[in-house]
Amino acid sequence: MVREIVRIDESKCDGCGLCISACPEGALRIVDGKARLVAERLCDGMGACLGHCPRGAIIIERREAEEFDEAAVRAAARMSRPTAACPGTGYAEFSAQSTPRLAETAASTPQGQLTHWPVQLHLLSPLTPVLRGACLLICADCVPFAYADFHSDLLRGRAVVVACPKLDDTTGYVEKLAQMIAQNDLTEITVAHMEVPCCMGILHLALEALARSGTRTPVNEVVVSIRGQVIARRSVPVAATVR
Repeated sequence: MVREIVRIDESKCDGCGLCISACPEGALRIVDGKARLVAERLCDGMGACLGHCPRGAIIIERREAEEFDEAAVRAAARMSRPTAACPGTGYAEFSAQSTPRLAETAASTPQGQLTHWPVQLHLLSPLTPVLRGACLLICADCVPFAYADFHSDLLRGRAVVVACPKLDDTTGYVEKLAQMIAQNDLTEITVAHMEVPCCMGILHLALEALARSGTRTPVNEVVVSIRGQVIARRSVPVAATVR
């Protein structure tokens, strides 16, 4: 049938996720860093999401589409709405050390150095503003648990993406990292991983992405032991990674 339905301009979408929580039918999701209409039958064409997009990437158009199906909306809500509409996927940027502290604990309590959200590689868009000209930390997700000085040593002054090369579905990781590198004129890349062999995969992902990006961004590797000590720091030869 011909009816009104949303259309998303992917060239404008930065993957902030604000439209996801604004869609009461759960018709939108973040896929590969972009908002996508996951099923035409879930979109009623009313445009509740329009006013929540800061980049004007969503419009209503009239075209042939599946008929809106309220039963499918209810079924989708039972199955997946908590994840699909999770407001925690929305992008936020803030200053490190911005959390107020009590005077008596200020001297002894370390301050966090995180400057943006989200941090998971699946969720962070390559067009995220915090990446522009940044020093990027590509971090295996066990490192912050093992390394006590993670915030002060590795995270300070860096944007971060977190991934697990063993347990994540890494489909699309290389391409997304390549886009992050190619589109943001990064100052440098630091890859932090655990000493265990499977964790080396995150370095391989980063170097393959660098090769695809066609840039010569400097790369540093930091290796953390399972006892929480930095056991290696080295510069990775970039020339060998660029095709």
